[in-house]
Amino acid sequence: MRKGISCRVWTLVPFLFLLAGISAGCQEEKSSEPAFEVQLPESFPEMPIPADNQLTQLRVELGRKLFFDPLLSADSSLSCATCHKPQFAFADTVPLSLGVHGLLPLRNTPSIMNVAWPPYLHADGGRSTLENQVIAPLEGGEEMGFNLRDLVERLQADGRYTDEMMEAYGRDDHYAMVRAIAAFQRSLVSGQSAFDRAELDSKQLEGQKLFEAHCRSCHSGFNFTNYEFLNNGLELAYADAGRGRITFAPEDSGTFKVPGLRNVELTAPYMHDGSIRTLEEVVAHYNRGGAGHRNQDPRVKPLELDSLEQQALVAFLKALTDQRFQ
Repeated sequence: MRKGISCRVWTLVPFLFLLAGISAGCQEEKSSEPAFEVQLPESFPEMPIPADNQLTQLRVELGRKLFFDPLLSADSSLSCATCHKPQFAFADTVPLSLGVHGLLPLRNTPSIMNVAWPPYLHADGGRSTLENQVIAPLEGGEEMGFNLRDLVERLQADGRYTDEMMEAYGRDDHYAMVRAIAAFQRSLVSGQSAFDRAELDSKQLEGQKLFEAHCRSCHSGFNFTNYEFLNNGLELAYADAGRGRITFAPEDSGTFKVPGLRNVELTAPYMHDGSIRTLEEVVAHYNRGGAGHRNQDPRVKPLELDSLEQQALVAFLKALTDQRFQ
């Protein structure tokens, strides 16, 4: 672990796409719009960005405005930030976040910090790109509940975003809207915790040893996830089949994408359904070895940690908090 935290600045070459996606013959054109500079900690890999949504200052700022605007929900009562709260690492504080029609979604609201890197989105991997993922909560009846066509008509009639969309993407429709929000989400990078700065106290260092011994095989890499779909033995019978809802394969029933652990102190409650309230309870679950579901990953087994060891493990998890988001 290195002393201090140093970041490299990655300058992203911007592109302006004029009517891209309508015609297969569309050509990329370089834009004079300033690139958005993303500061990446040295331990982070380069950020994957699609060719049709290179980051510029205008695109990221447009996406930020849209992300915080309740105009995007059917009754203009909810914005993306209503559930993805910045002070809680862009997660929520309740098990399930209430949607515009008084309905509850299937799953707990996840943090979207470092969301540029996962190879797929959602706990079941149902979305492959951020641009595609943005559409799901916008149109989801249990979330923002708005038909995409009607939403675009509202934005065009409102007029506040038309000029910025045209300047950023050469069009003022859903193409520009979802890409701008995705661009903003890619700008949310977190990697300045006590762990990153090598400032762990003795209890946290003890917890790190326990984490490396018992947790690292699943919570690996710079973002503390291997992105696999695993069953962690939360239940004997799952109301939500997880990855099984996508594949219909019996062996995928109750499997979910391994979540990253950065800022995990801020993102309670936990698990796909928000059923565990505290980090102490999460550690206790794994210490017991899970409920014994038929698809439970063999790595989930009794850890036999005593109370002090469990406390040390929790202390290490809290050392993954980036204080800028509190």
